[in-house]
Amino acid sequence: MSVESNVFLGTGRRKTAVARVRLQEGTGKIVVNGKETEAFFSHDNFKRIALSPLATSELKDKVDIIAKVEGGGDSGQAGAISLGIARALLKLDGELRIPLKQAGLLTRDPRMKERKKAGQPGARKKFQFSKR
Repeated sequence: MSVESNVFLGTGRRKTAVARVRLQEGTGKIVVNGKETEAFFSHDNFKRIALSPLATSELKDKVDIIAKVEGGGDSGQAGAISLGIARALLKLDGELRIPLKQAGLLTRDPRMKERKKAGQPGARKKFQFSKR
C-alpha cells in the first residue's frame, strides 16, 4: 500500500465541532463535506473565518483542501476548519509558523458550553428563592 507524500493532514476542534482537513498542492479548490464553500457556509463571515489561514499564508490559489467536519454549529465548524487548515499548512511549510502564530490561528479556542448542574434548571441559573 503506497502513501501519497504530498498530502498533509490537520485536525481542528472548536466547541463540539471536529474537522479533518486534507491539504495538497493544486489550484485552489476547496470542498467541505462534499460541497463548495459557498454552498456549505450560510454566511460569508463563517467562510472568511474558516479560510483565514490561507489568506495569512497567501496560498489560496496554490493548495487544494478537502475538509470533513461534524458536530457543533456554523461558528464552531468554521473555527475547527480554520485550525485544521493551519495545522496542515504547518506540515506543508514549517516557515509559516511565525505568521500563523502571530495571527492567532494555531491556538485552539478552549471555550466550551458549561454543563448543567444537578438540582438547577441550567448551568448558572438557580430556582427562585422563597424565604417562606
